[in-house]
Amino acid sequence: MEDVLAAVGPRLKRIRQERNCTLAALSESTGISISVLSRLESGQRKPSLELLLPIANAHQVPLDELVGAPPVGDPRVRLKPIRQHDMTVVPLTQHPGGLQAFKMVIGADRSEPDPRTHEGYEWLYVLNGKLRLVLADHDVVLKVGEAAEFDTRLPHWFGSTGEAPVEILSLFGPQGERMHTRAKPRDK
Repeated sequence: MEDVLAAVGPRLKRIRQERNCTLAALSESTGISISVLSRLESGQRKPSLELLLPIANAHQVPLDELVGAPPVGDPRVRLKPIRQHDMTVVPLTQHPGGLQAFKMVIGADRSEPDPRTHEGYEWLYVLNGKLRLVLADHDVVLKVGEAAEFDTRLPHWFGSTGEAPVEILSLFGPQGERMHTRAKPRDK
């Protein structure tokens, strides 16, 4: 146990330096004083969850990476479906921030599109069924194996065509994390 705790400080420093992050910048993003961060990195202060959780969040790494936890042998993601109206969303990523992956099953509801905007970038891939995507002036139907990507600051809405449920993979991330796959609008 002592060896594990002793290795945390150097690991914290290495991760911070790999991200070209100063102690001052880390202090500002975590609310932990520079002196406490410095003592953590030098091993003069014992790490605690209260200190490590904000640091893991600031660096967007799992807590296991900060403490050097041994591999658990079971790499499966524990899926926790979320039911929202006529849609089931299954988060496939568990780390905070950055790129997020979801599997969605959207029912055959024929609801009217209600385009919205927000920060970010989205990539969609159709696994089963047909997906209707309304994006600004485009109204497209994507079939199995087709993908679309778009800036979510554009008015957008997606759902089933109403014929049957649609199953998709969605990657959502901060602006700039693009997948470089585009779906062309269908001919009218």
